[in-house]
Amino acid sequence: MMLNDDTHVLLIDDDNDVLDAYQNLLELSGYKTVACADPTKVLGMLPDNWPGVVVSDMYMPGMDGMELLTHIQRRDQDLPVVIITGHGDIPMAVDAVKKGAVDFLTKPLQPQALLEKLKQLRERRAKVVEKRRTLSVQTEVELIGYSPLMAQIRSQIDELATQHRDILLEGDSGTGRHTACQLIHSKSSAKNEPICKLAGKNIATYAPLIETMKNATRGSIILHNPQLMPIDVQRWLCHTLLEQDRLGKKSYRIFAIVDGQAEMEVEQNNLLPELYYYLSQSKLSMPSIRHRTKDIIPLFEYFLHRSCAKLGKERPRVEQVYINRLQQHDWQGNVLEIKNIAELYAIGIVKLAGNERTQPIEQLSSPLDDLIDGYEKQVIEDALFLFSGRINDVASYLQIPRKKLYLRMKKHSLDKAEYKARP
Repeated sequence: MMLNDDTHVLLIDDDNDVLDAYQNLLELSGYKTVACADPTKVLGMLPDNWPGVVVSDMYMPGMDGMELLTHIQRRDQDLPVVIITGHGDIPMAVDAVKKGAVDFLTKPLQPQALLEKLKQLRERRAKVVEKRRTLSVQTEVELIGYSPLMAQIRSQIDELATQHRDILLEGDSGTGRHTACQLIHSKSSAKNEPICKLAGKNIATYAPLIETMKNATRGSIILHNPQLMPIDVQRWLCHTLLEQDRLGKKSYRIFAIVDGQAEMEVEQNNLLPELYYYLSQSKLSMPSIRHRTKDIIPLFEYFLHRSCAKLGKERPRVEQVYINRLQQHDWQGNVLEIKNIAELYAIGIVKLAGNERTQPIEQLSSPLDDLIDGYEKQVIEDALFLFSGRINDVASYLQIPRKKLYLRMKKHSLDKAEYKARP
């Protein structure tokens, strides 16, 4: 039987009379309990982020309280466990506390002591679970996808946010590596501190690194492609980081992003091995879309909805034939390419797999010439709105020369000033 969130306490003891006594006491005090006489079944009963408290006897056949504690702590180190033991076993109980049990109570059990302890632990556990669920929801919003790979990535991000070690992120361009960095930073204790960015290709000397380290005090540094820095700069950075760690003076966290596989950069003598080993204290590999094809349509729909909301227009219908094309596309640009395609679709430009064409989403309801003129005006208006009247961006987005764009705007009496963002 799997516990649910309505269960407050899991009681474990091989003596059924003792379990009955515990249950009567707790249920009279308003607690919902589940009793278990076989400790070997406990792990199968505990769901992730269960908001309750475990109360276990020390001596039981099959698995004693210490062994059970070890298994529970591996599963969830923040799950509160109370060990009940005899007076003669207090040294063992103290050892249990050191190994992770929240507390121990001695026999004969004092009802009031148990009730007070449970009240404290339930309140503490509720805060832990609520924080985890809040972080999980935030991560799911920022990292769209329901594939097992993305569930694993979200879990890793939540875990890394609680740590302070440097992180090496690798994967193809457009997989969400920068988003992952921002999420980890925003969920960490440094969320209100600065996050600075550096590109390895732009670093020729130590000066930019020194300046960024000063600016990122108590915050984070995103270092993109450190393998593109000169080897002597890599060596200096590695020495500096190791020395700061040794002296306890390192006051920032580094997110090192590498395009592709970092170990390959080491093998090709682009990335200094010592720097690689230092930066990879924790590693996060972002999967390509080809490894998470179940997420293609949710991603497209998310970006389409967001673009339409920004444009203030209704979401256009997406035909099944186009959905099929989305699923069959190879998406070499990963999430970033899906985002771009969805934004184009939002303003009526259908583009995929090198086959670009502009077409009205709805059925024809007017003479062709009128429809073409009206549609052209709508597409230009949408693009002007999307880019706040920035002509260079609009022309680039619509893939026409600025002069031709101005002529078509004049034809439709469109003024870029009307689309500039309001303060």
